[in-house]
Amino acid sequence: MNSILNKISAIGLMPVIAIEDANDAVPLAKALQEGGLPMAEVTFRTDAAEQAIRNMVTAFPDMIVGAGTVLTKEQADRAISAGAQFVVSPGLNPEVTKHILQKGICMVPGTATPSEMEQAMDFGLEVVKFFPAEQNGGLAKLKAVSAVYENLKFFPTGGIGAKNIGDYIAFDKIAACGGSWMVPKDLLRERRFEEITALVREAVAAMLGFRFVHVGVNNPDEAAALGFAQWIAATFGFDYAVGNSSIFAASDYFEIMKRMGRGTMGHIGVQTNSLSRAVHHLKAHGHVLDEENAIFMDGKMIAIYLKEEKAGFAFHLVQK
Repeated sequence: MNSILNKISAIGLMPVIAIEDANDAVPLAKALQEGGLPMAEVTFRTDAAEQAIRNMVTAFPDMIVGAGTVLTKEQADRAISAGAQFVVSPGLNPEVTKHILQKGICMVPGTATPSEMEQAMDFGLEVVKFFPAEQNGGLAKLKAVSAVYENLKFFPTGGIGAKNIGDYIAFDKIAACGGSWMVPKDLLRERRFEEITALVREAVAAMLGFRFVHVGVNNPDEAAALGFAQWIAATFGFDYAVGNSSIFAASDYFEIMKRMGRGTMGHIGVQTNSLSRAVHHLKAHGHVLDEENAIFMDGKMIAIYLKEEKAGFAFHLVQK
């Protein structure tokens, strides 16, 4: 993927917005960034779209801003002139797609069928919009199609919200998800930007889906670990299973280490829908992660520690 798509994929969730008044663009962009999403797809459904894009990129040069619902070459030219870094269309118009690509701008055309996806691949595209996602078979269809098009990634929009974003984002063929639920028209019209920020934060939390999975308890040696496991079993009736480096007990909620591992006391395991995106968002909030010792399987990160320790515990992130 190109650099813009890589940045979009790292963040994972694209607010899709229709702005009626270009004067709202800057405070809206600020609200999105404060909520944790420093990017926006401004749809060309309103007359204010072009100026809204221009206002956003002027005020926040580091923000990723693109144009959506682009149907014609003329709209594409206006969006690009305003500073759009990417263009999204609801369908795949070969002439418009070719025009945008010739200008060196990132293009994500809309597709719903394998034939349209193959047309996009003929243009050398690695990411396509899947629209409307839920109405066209949703995640189940994407998983089936991706088995055929191994090098293609998807940007689904349409019918995605807080209830299903976690399922979509956990699938490794999803480049990012788009949605308008974070910026309701009434809140934008009434300029209730603090409420929009709160909705964006909730959306990011739903996407990442952090969930406690276990607490790891350090022990000096294997004998001490086994003794602890047996005590837990005798006292509370919890089962336990002995592994190579640790003993899991109480439906895996306890990881009883056979040695002194990370953290003074041990570690706390937290699961996420998308580990790579969790790393990105945590780093954006000033956290430092031990990327040198991250664990990978088949080229995909599956576990990583934060470098910080709290109350004697290290924190261990794992992929759902």
